[in-house]
Amino acid sequence: MTDQAISERRYDDAAFALPDISVRRIFKLAAKSWPYIKPMIRHLLLLAGLTALTSLILAGAGFIGADIFTNKILVGDKLQPLQASIMMVDETYVASDITANVNLKESLSEEQRKVVRDRGFIWFVALALTLVPIFAALIYYNLWIWQMVNQNLRVAMIERAENLSLKYHNQSRVGDAIFRVYQDSAMINSVIREAIVSPIMGLYGIIVGLVFITFFDPRIALICLATAIPIVVATVWITPRLRVRALANRVANSNLTSRMQETMAALKIVKANQGELRVLRQFHHDSHVALDAAFFLRLNMALLNVGVTSLIAIVTIGVEYILVVWVLGERETFLGAAVATIIGFAIWNYGAFEAARGNLAGALFGMTGMVALWASLQDLFVGLERAFYLLDLEPEIIDPENPVQFPVPIESVEWKGVHFGYDDHRPVLNGVDLKAKVGTITAIVGSSGAGKSTLMSLLLRLYDPDEGSVEFNGIDLRELMVQDIRDNTAIALQRNVLFAMSVADNIGYATKNATRPAIEEAARIACADDFVREMDAGYDAELGERGGKLSTGQRQRLTIARAIVRSTPILILDEPTASLDAETELSVMRNLSDWGHDKIVFIITHRLSTIRNADQIVFLENGVVVESGSHDELMGDRAGHYHEFVTDRHQVPGNE
Repeated sequence: MTDQAISERRYDDAAFALPDISVRRIFKLAAKSWPYIKPMIRHLLLLAGLTALTSLILAGAGFIGADIFTNKILVGDKLQPLQASIMMVDETYVASDITANVNLKESLSEEQRKVVRDRGFIWFVALALTLVPIFAALIYYNLWIWQMVNQNLRVAMIERAENLSLKYHNQSRVGDAIFRVYQDSAMINSVIREAIVSPIMGLYGIIVGLVFITFFDPRIALICLATAIPIVVATVWITPRLRVRALANRVANSNLTSRMQETMAALKIVKANQGELRVLRQFHHDSHVALDAAFFLRLNMALLNVGVTSLIAIVTIGVEYILVVWVLGERETFLGAAVATIIGFAIWNYGAFEAARGNLAGALFGMTGMVALWASLQDLFVGLERAFYLLDLEPEIIDPENPVQFPVPIESVEWKGVHFGYDDHRPVLNGVDLKAKVGTITAIVGSSGAGKSTLMSLLLRLYDPDEGSVEFNGIDLRELMVQDIRDNTAIALQRNVLFAMSVADNIGYATKNATRPAIEEAARIACADDFVREMDAGYDAELGERGGKLSTGQRQRLTIARAIVRSTPILILDEPTASLDAETELSVMRNLSDWGHDKIVFIITHRLSTIRNADQIVFLENGVVVESGSHDELMGDRAGHYHEFVTDRHQVPGNE
């Protein structure tokens, strides 16, 4: 996806909108991240304290060590009192006058320099052995903390995705949600470090560098500040392009993830229809788009970094040339001996050159780091916005503020004037009126797309009607807790999903604390008990992946048993007997009729043998109930839809 394609595209869906970035927005994002960071705040504070302490120790040791190495060991200047205490040497090593280093009247002897060198080496080894393991532990601790923060966000995103209406999921690609949860959520690991802490630390390093350079000579500090002007201009100019590239990169990789998910989910269909080459071409195209998007994002970042680094390098070379001239002329530093106790240098010598050079690099290349940080922040911001987009979506199916208790015992389920469509331009149900009473089996019949499954989805409150209501005992489902509705409704789908666990565990999978007698009774009703007991370990027999050790009919009976064992007041069976032989099907329906004397059972099916045994048959056509009644009543109308449906089915072998 090109820059132009993204910038010209109308983003009707906020999921693909290009976010506005500002300092205020960054802090707002940080605030939104707080609930996921809060559980780890004690660890973060401890980490910050330990890091600050060790950094101070390292900075102090480095500053003192640099002066000792350059001025004392190499040049031979005498020590300052603090340095002598650290080296544990006597007063003969200490300069009697602070200006002695300027006048060069006092120097360490050859033997004293060796002592300082050896003890300095011992201190270096001791600090390395102490600080290296500490810093390694801090790095591990830091990674653990931020991975836990990421875990908190991922869990929240999955929880929100589960609670979103199926309308959202029907209109969105699964791969996009996967990419948001797996990749975009990881940006929270950087929101505090990269957006807040790192800029503060970077500015701190630049300011400290400029302050020390000012002690040496303020004109060098002014040169550094002047260098920042073209850097800021270039960064402001390229920022919009970076944002567009970052969005293109994440959208392209989201599409690639969706392509992989869809391909793997439909692999059987792809192979059966010899579509491997076509799928490979589609994947190759999406992969190339993602590769190009990532490449151009990194290219723009690299161009900015190279330009800034080149400018910094030119300025650094020029300034270092000036410093060398001052060293050769033994020029006095800006504040001279007045600050010798602070920076240890009163005149420009080798040690002063190295110290000034180090602070110059800290100030100038600190700017390079800030620019690189700002560039990466554009991608971070876009990614985190995409993660929070999912969290900001409000579920359409929510519990009422004052829920009504679920009616017990259940007496009826009724659809009253129900209209529903997955979008405004595609209505599925058009004024459905239907009532089912306790102790009955209702068969829902109709052509594909008539709205049979949608009717049951409304019963489970996976969606809410656009108009009308679905009621239990006259109570609108929207007045009940969603959890109560689904706790009291069981469903067995045509797709038989089994797991690589025991038969008993598969049957009791959706039921808390299901007892063995209840599991076996459910299997008996579903006509699965006989074949299960014939297995070597019976109900403890381990099934293969997806129940691969069983036939399709056996898997279907276990799926029915899984729904029955819940013993809910309402049972929904979607094509429950499609893979059963006629005799087994008749036994299952008879058992269901006896078992469901105090329940309401709905069956979605096309098999006439199943339909005939239902107490009530409802025929759906274009989202409307056109006929309802028993098999004999509906067959009495020779011009009716059901009579035509049965006649057509009789003409197809195997549908009786």
